Amino acid sequence: MITKWNKVFIEGGAEALGKLKGRPSMTDKAKNSKYKQVEEKEMTNEQKLERDNELFRLEVEYLKKLRAFQMDPKGYLEKHKQRYHSNSKKSLN
Repeated sequence: MITKWNKVFIEGGAEALGKLKGRPSMTDKAKNSKYKQVEEKEMTNEQKLERDNELFRLEVEYLKKLRAFQMDPKGYLEKHKQRYHSNSKKSLN
């Protein structure tokens, strides 16, 4: 690696060592802001209203489930119990 750096220095000088190779990394903030800007530009007013409407529906469903859980936690958990299937019980034939 040092010999490679030496060769680059001899051919291009100190500036050649400072050049970064490859694509520059993007921060999460930059990724999200670009995506949001493109998304909002492409959406019409009707699409924005539909998205807001769906978010409000989800919020109402969440609040209903939260209220049901607060009224009877054990009953709610029993009613909505998820059944997990473990792969570890399979036989290895």
